[in-house]
Amino acid sequence: MVTTDSRASRLFVFAGVQNAMLAGCVCVAIALSACGIERDPDSGADIVSIPRSVTDAPVEVLQGEHGAYAVRVLAEGFVHPWSLAFLPDGSMLVTERPGRLRRIDTDGTISAALDGVPLVFAQGQSGLLDVVTSPTFGDDRLVYLSYGEPNWRGNKAGTAVARGRLGERGLEDVEVVFRQEPKLSHGTHVGSRIAFDAQGMLFASAGDNRAADKAQLLDHLQGKLVRLHPDGSIPADNPFTGRDGARPEIWSYGHRNIQGLALHPDTGVLWSHEHGPMGGDEINLPQAGRNYGWPLATHGLDYSGQPVPGALGSEAEGTQAPLHYWPRSPAVSGMAFYAGDAFPAWRGHLLVGALAGQALIRLELDDDRVVHEERLLQGRDRIRDVRVGPDGLVYLLTDSTDGRLLRLEPVAGPGFKPVP
Repeated sequence: MVTTDSRASRLFVFAGVQNAMLAGCVCVAIALSACGIERDPDSGADIVSIPRSVTDAPVEVLQGEHGAYAVRVLAEGFVHPWSLAFLPDGSMLVTERPGRLRRIDTDGTISAALDGVPLVFAQGQSGLLDVVTSPTFGDDRLVYLSYGEPNWRGNKAGTAVARGRLGERGLEDVEVVFRQEPKLSHGTHVGSRIAFDAQGMLFASAGDNRAADKAQLLDHLQGKLVRLHPDGSIPADNPFTGRDGARPEIWSYGHRNIQGLALHPDTGVLWSHEHGPMGGDEINLPQAGRNYGWPLATHGLDYSGQPVPGALGSEAEGTQAPLHYWPRSPAVSGMAFYAGDAFPAWRGHLLVGALAGQALIRLELDDDRVVHEERLLQGRDRIRDVRVGPDGLVYLLTDSTDGRLLRLEPVAGPGFKPVP
C-alpha cells in the first residue's frame, strides 16, 4: 500500500490554485467542479454541463451482420466520460475525465459529483480514467480509480490507482495503492485500465507518457502493466521481484498506451489492447516478464510519417508479436467479452470501442485468433468504454464534451418493444 503524503497533497492543491489563478479563473478547480463548471482538457474552454437522464429519445434500430439491434440513449451531458462500473444493486458509477465520479441510480437519477476523488491532472488525455469495483465489493464496498496524478510541482503527471470505500456521499478512507514513477507525462499516454483476475490480483496499465524509450527500461514504470495485491503490496511471484534494477510491480513491459483490459470468460486469461502510433493498434495476451516490443517493434509509423525512432521494424528479437493488430489505427479504448444471453450470436466475441474509428468493433474469435471483424455504429460516436451489464445488454460511453451513455438491446422481430 502506498500512503498519501499530506505535504505532497497540499502542494498538489497549491499548484492547482496557482494554475487556476494564472488562467484567470475566479474559482479554484475544486470549486469549479462543485459548481458544475469545468475546463475542457482538449480546448481549454469552460464547460457548463449537468448530466441528465434521457427518457424521451426515440430508440434507433440498426442492422448488423447478425440481424437488427436497437440503440437507446440513457443519459447525456457528461464531460468526456471515461469508464463505467456496475454495482450489485443495478446502479452504475461513471467517471468524467475532468475529475468527477457520478452514480446513476436504477431509476436513472444522476448524482452530483461524489466526494473523495483524488486530485487529478486534467490536461489533454489525462484526468480521471477507469473505475472498477473490488471483487469482494459486497463485503468491503471498495471502488478502485485510475487517474493522472500530478507531481508536486503540478506540471507533470503519472498514472496512479487509488481505492476508497463507497458511502452515501462518495468515497471514504481513500488511499493510493499504485503510483507511476517517475512522472513524465504532460497530459498524454497515461493509460489506464484496471482488472482483477480470478485470484483477486490487481492489474493496472500505465502508459509510456510519450517517452517511448522508457517502455523498455525496467527501472521505470512507463509503458508497463503492473500486478499487485489489492492493497498495493507486491506479490512475491511477480517476474521481477528481487531483481536488481527492476521495479517489482512490473508484470509485462514494452507497452505504448494500454486502454483495454479484460479477462476471457472461459479461460480466465488476461487480454489487453493498446494504441499504436500512426497505425499499429494491437491486442496482446500479456504474460509474466514478457516484452511486447514498444518502441523496438511496431506495425505503425511515427506521426511524421517516418519510421518510429528506435524501431527495428514490425518484429524484434526478444519481443512478443501482437495477437492482432490494425494497420490503420481505430484508436481502441475499452474492451469486454460478450458472455450474455441477449445477443446469443455474439457470445464469446470481443467488443472493442474505437475513438478515431467511431465504432464498436465486434471481433469473432477462434481460440486466441481473430477470424472476423464487424464495425457497429460506424461513424457516429467516439466510443470510450464498453461494458456488458448484468442484464446481458451492452453499455457504451461516448467521449465528447456532451458524452452519452448508450445501451444496445436486441430487437425481437416486428413486434419489438423497447426494453424498459
